[in-house]
Amino acid sequence: MAGAAHCSLQAKRLLLDPKFEGYKLSLEPLACYQLGLDAAVAEVKLRDDQYTLDHMRAFGMYNYLHLDSWYRDNVYYVDQFGRVMNLSVTLDTALQKPREVFRLPADLTAYDNRLCASIHFSSSTWVTLSDGTGRLYLVKSGKRGNSASEKWEIVFNEELGSPFIVAHSVSFVKSDMHSVAVLLLRVEKDELDTKGSGFHITLEWITIAETSKEGDHRYEIVKRRVLQGKSVPHYAAIEPSGDGLMVVSYKPFKFMQDEDDKLEENDDAKATSEKKDPLYYWQQTEDDVTITVHIPQDITKDDIKVRFAPDNICVTLKDQPPLMEGKLYASVDHESCTWIIRENKSLEISLIKKSEGPRWPELIVGDTRGEFIMDSSQCSEIAESLMHLTSEVMNPNPEKENPPCNAQELEECDAFLEDGASLCRFDGDTLKVTHVINLGSNQYLFSVIVDPREMPCFCLRHDVDALLWQPHSDQPENMWEHIATFNALGYVQASKQDKKFMACAPDYSYAALCECLRRVFIYRQPTPLSTVLYNRKEGRQVGQVAKQLVATLEANDPILGFQATSERLFVLTTKTLFLIKVNSGN
Repeated sequence: MAGAAHCSLQAKRLLLDPKFEGYKLSLEPLACYQLGLDAAVAEVKLRDDQYTLDHMRAFGMYNYLHLDSWYRDNVYYVDQFGRVMNLSVTLDTALQKPREVFRLPADLTAYDNRLCASIHFSSSTWVTLSDGTGRLYLVKSGKRGNSASEKWEIVFNEELGSPFIVAHSVSFVKSDMHSVAVLLLRVEKDELDTKGSGFHITLEWITIAETSKEGDHRYEIVKRRVLQGKSVPHYAAIEPSGDGLMVVSYKPFKFMQDEDDKLEENDDAKATSEKKDPLYYWQQTEDDVTITVHIPQDITKDDIKVRFAPDNICVTLKDQPPLMEGKLYASVDHESCTWIIRENKSLEISLIKKSEGPRWPELIVGDTRGEFIMDSSQCSEIAESLMHLTSEVMNPNPEKENPPCNAQELEECDAFLEDGASLCRFDGDTLKVTHVINLGSNQYLFSVIVDPREMPCFCLRHDVDALLWQPHSDQPENMWEHIATFNALGYVQASKQDKKFMACAPDYSYAALCECLRRVFIYRQPTPLSTVLYNRKEGRQVGQVAKQLVATLEANDPILGFQATSERLFVLTTKTLFLIKVNSGN
């Protein structure tokens, strides 16, 4: 990641509420509607050879319900017959049965090692699909959600190797040429990884463009690039212009290069490793400095020239460029300096310091080719000087008003395993990282599409809150904007041990999470009270309150999909689709 700009996320103070008092459990009833499905959802369970945490994250926790952000309250799923089913909601009390809009050509039951089918809505009229067998479909859909103008038509269909899921896709026009960029996620066996899980993750970035040959217009792949990493990304999205890619992951990703690039990189690596071997070694006392330089076997005493000056040194061998040359850290008594050749064919130079006492942090100013060797007496002297900063007794002199932090007193929900995640922005042309943010303890929570013309937003935990960030690839000065805050949600979600999915409304009016079975938790933003309410402890009037609501679904099947719109929550189980009315429409 050399050369990448190291950035940070700047939270907006006006969107933070330091006086937030918590959520109040509300018993207000939530209207819940359910639709029985004609055929079960095409759930694909993990096989015995998909045993890693990465397999569980990528495929075991897959969201089988797909929200079409281009059209209000439109959701899709794929059933066991390979049919893409759509539910479009206009009136909750007059729900229609899900309707078939497309059927995958392949017989899914004939494949043993397939993954779950995946869908992504690239634009208001384009859809990318994978049947989970390794085949990608690009579909022109017309205006969706309207049966009169909606007609799904395959314009591209190709086998792309091992099975994958579609992680993201965008549709854009560049140089009068329509293109669709698609991001494919795979977990692949890694024969070279003998110490880790034995698998690696690949993100394949494919660009499909409309081409014209002899009047024949067709779509074909014009570019394929592959990134590889060791953990499933929490977030991976292509910029709307197709020029870059943003990835949030625990372990870094990097582009896999062509053979020519690899050879070039190996040469560079060899060159740098050669540079790492020290050119010389040096030691010092309070009075002098001793330098040791290894010299070739064929060099004699007459071939060596050492020139001393009060502030400089120059060492040359034969007629070669100077081996060592530059300004010394401090002045020396140049008339007393000497050099000799040792039996082991090493050149030993002795410099006498002009001022006794001060230690030199470097020999030649700005020269990093040497290595300083410290003897045991100097090590013990430094250790003794630092002794007062350590103690064998834990906290020997605590301040009563300001006790030290004790990690054992942290609650379980304050800790999470992956504390080293990073957000990287890759350039599509150079394939290099241009921006990087170390997320540290800002745990990734979920992503949501607020504006389908922009990149998906991602939600991170900041202290106890959950902050929503909108990437702006076209605004270098404001590339990640803080657009909303869900108070205390970071803390609350950590206490839900059985949570499976999280989501929020595109208008930020509420956040929600569901467990693996039945229960759904909804957290509304604070709203003004219609009645007068007092805080009895502090004796002051409370102006607004944030409500928590709990819905229990009448289903014994596990939850397979979860999506939120401004008015409704959609929850998918194997055989039922539930709608929970959260907000009434304006």
